[in-house]
Amino acid sequence: MLDLFVLVLAIPLASGLALALAGERAWAPNLNIIASAGTFLASALLTAEIVAGGPRFVFGEAFFIDSMNVFFVTLTAFVGMTTSIFSGPYMRNEREHGRLSAPRLRLYKSMFQLFMFTMLAALTTNNLGILWVAMEAATLTTVLLVSLYRTPASLEAAWKYFILCGVGIAQALFGTILLYFAAERVLGETGNALLWTYLVGVKGQLDPTIMALAFIFLLVGYGTKVGLVPLHNWLPDAHAEGPTPVSAVLSGLLLNVALYAILRVKVLADGAIPSDFAGNLMMGFGLLTLVVAAFFLSRQKDIKRMFAYSSIEHMGLITFAFGMGGAVANFAGLLHMTLHSLTKSAIFFAVGHAAQKCGTQVMEDIRGLIRINPVIGWGLMLGTLAILGLPPFGVFASEFMILTHAMKHHPWATPILLLALGVAFASIFGKVQPMVFGETHAQRLPHAPAITPVFVHLAIVLMLGLWIPPYLTRWFQEAARMLG
Repeated sequence: MLDLFVLVLAIPLASGLALALAGERAWAPNLNIIASAGTFLASALLTAEIVAGGPRFVFGEAFFIDSMNVFFVTLTAFVGMTTSIFSGPYMRNEREHGRLSAPRLRLYKSMFQLFMFTMLAALTTNNLGILWVAMEAATLTTVLLVSLYRTPASLEAAWKYFILCGVGIAQALFGTILLYFAAERVLGETGNALLWTYLVGVKGQLDPTIMALAFIFLLVGYGTKVGLVPLHNWLPDAHAEGPTPVSAVLSGLLLNVALYAILRVKVLADGAIPSDFAGNLMMGFGLLTLVVAAFFLSRQKDIKRMFAYSSIEHMGLITFAFGMGGAVANFAGLLHMTLHSLTKSAIFFAVGHAAQKCGTQVMEDIRGLIRINPVIGWGLMLGTLAILGLPPFGVFASEFMILTHAMKHHPWATPILLLALGVAFASIFGKVQPMVFGETHAQRLPHAPAITPVFVHLAIVLMLGLWIPPYLTRWFQEAARMLG
């Protein structure tokens, strides 16, 4: 057990340092892929052990692995592995076009692995202070990745990302201090006041006023990294100006990890505060985020910015689902998080190659993908249909569960949800359809695209729309129960 967990954290950390020291050698891209595959294999075996043997502590009580976070670890490692496979030919094409030099490729690979390390550490830590440190470290590594091209636009995007997320992480730090203050009154000066396993045992004894303030600061702080309105402005710029593999892991992984941090704290707030304060706050932020993002979608001209706003829209919907609470809504929220990670990363894989083929990210200049490369064209089209919630893709199932639960328990929100989802559907489909089926004169790329990850992700999303394996169903049910 200990060895597997050590591997999950040690592989990305060691490979990140090795890639930083080795430089842009011929074997560096292969090491990036092998390290990511090793992390995924270790996380899959770790998941099997946790499911069979139950929750475990690691490194004393500093790290804790249970049914809720172990599958997030596997999902993170899986998307990290497929992204590393995609990024090999993508980055070679970028170098062929003169957009990246050898030192920047070296920076990319090392920071990619260190970014994976910080996210895995955030998911598995039992200490809410270490969680904050890991989230801040994830910000610092991705700032370097967003600014990789060193253009004025990418530097501005990285600076905006750093400032806004810096403000957010400062709010989260203050919330963590308030949480410690409330816990120390109950647990005493034992050094356990930030350990989640201790906090959840005494959540009913925590001061409700302090916990309400702590939750507000933590929701706003970590919500900045989730992309919740109004501190969402960094996300479209970071996606548009950074390399496409970075967009894939930002949308597919980082947003999930930040929301996971909020969910852990929500469990404590629900136990401490008599009313449904935390849930109502999440519903409000989630609904506002969904509506704002849906209407911004229709104004976008850059394809990566459009799908960045789509990520904001879906994170708003997921936040709303967890705000409603209950077995069905929590199950739907967890399922939607999984499906969004897989689908959105697949879309960014297809978008990256499409933008390289056409030499632009402006949607009006991207046409006829089905003629240039049918595989990329169909990958983008199918990914778009999946993220828009068309059956039989899994996103339809999770959105249907969220909508029906809202109709039953919060009918006032149903028209708003339907309006926002309808606007988002029309905006995205209307822009993607001519990109795939229009006329074009674009040339082929010097290196064949790694398109296999797109269809692997979409195949899983399709399967989850038709059939959820009992193994995965039990996890969703157990994690939903833990959330309350």
